[in-house]
Amino acid sequence: MAREEQIVNVQGRELRVSNLSKVLYPQAEFTKGQVIDYYIRIAPVLLPHLRGRPLTMKRYPNGVSGMHFYEKNCPTHRPEWVQTAPIWSEGNNRWMDYCLIQDMATLVWAANLADIELHTSLSLARKIEEPTVLAFDLDPGSPADIVQCCQVGLWVRGLFQSFGLECFPKTSGSKGLQVYVPLNTRVSYDHTKPLAHAIARLLEQQHPEMVVSDMKKVLRVGKVLVDWSQNDEHKTTICVYSLRAREEPTVSTPVSWDEVEYCLKKKSPETLVFKSSDVLKRVEREGDLFETVLKLKQKLPSLTEMTGELQPQKRRASRGRKAAISIRRGA
Repeated sequence: MAREEQIVNVQGRELRVSNLSKVLYPQAEFTKGQVIDYYIRIAPVLLPHLRGRPLTMKRYPNGVSGMHFYEKNCPTHRPEWVQTAPIWSEGNNRWMDYCLIQDMATLVWAANLADIELHTSLSLARKIEEPTVLAFDLDPGSPADIVQCCQVGLWVRGLFQSFGLECFPKTSGSKGLQVYVPLNTRVSYDHTKPLAHAIARLLEQQHPEMVVSDMKKVLRVGKVLVDWSQNDEHKTTICVYSLRAREEPTVSTPVSWDEVEYCLKKKSPETLVFKSSDVLKRVEREGDLFETVLKLKQKLPSLTEMTGELQPQKRRASRGRKAAISIRRGA
């Protein structure tokens, strides 16, 4: 098949795009041209969440049902105006040049490479050791689904509310829910990662029937993994508003806590599934529900402060459960 190419002008940058009619989502008959169109239209709210952050590409040259590969090093055939950031890789024991998506032209260039999924660091490249957020990825093990994730997300929210901290939910665009705690202050992963791990273990202790903090798949059946491990300067996670490589072009979508509560109340997973067309309409109607994550400054308590304050709650809850068991046995 002949390669279809054309030159487009994106905000003053000339860019060669190819095979726009190629189907990347076979079940939805969603083409490469439609992927690029989505990213152009969502760019006003997406770009602020991408700018300055190292990007790991997840490319699907033959569509979502074909092979894919991750690309950390920015391709050497990139246009000269694509910006990069050198980040030290402990795994590779060398410096890696990560792409930075700073503008719409770079976003279109990446989409033209079939970079369907955009995976970004929790840090800005210029301060890679300082996360701007604390993040929890709530991943359901079948037969659990996003409904159970909503319950766990509300528990996470409650823990942070007890310290006067706000957090914000978004769908993963796949099976689960993610909760972000904005920081935007000077903090290191040496603080955030152990704290996230402690919270995951605490939730597991308080709700062993539903929560697991260990990634072993055998432990996750019917439960929600509170994945704390993404809080690491060497990892990336799916960016808000990114497409996902599912059967349909679903999107990692910011949602309100009211929507999370509604999904839990109705036990209806489909209420938190959003395709690209849905997200464009939501943004037009509601703006960027994740904008505050970029701006809100919050200081985390120390690990000792948080766990010390929460442990009494766990013990009270444990006594309450024992009392309930005694009552049931007496009955």
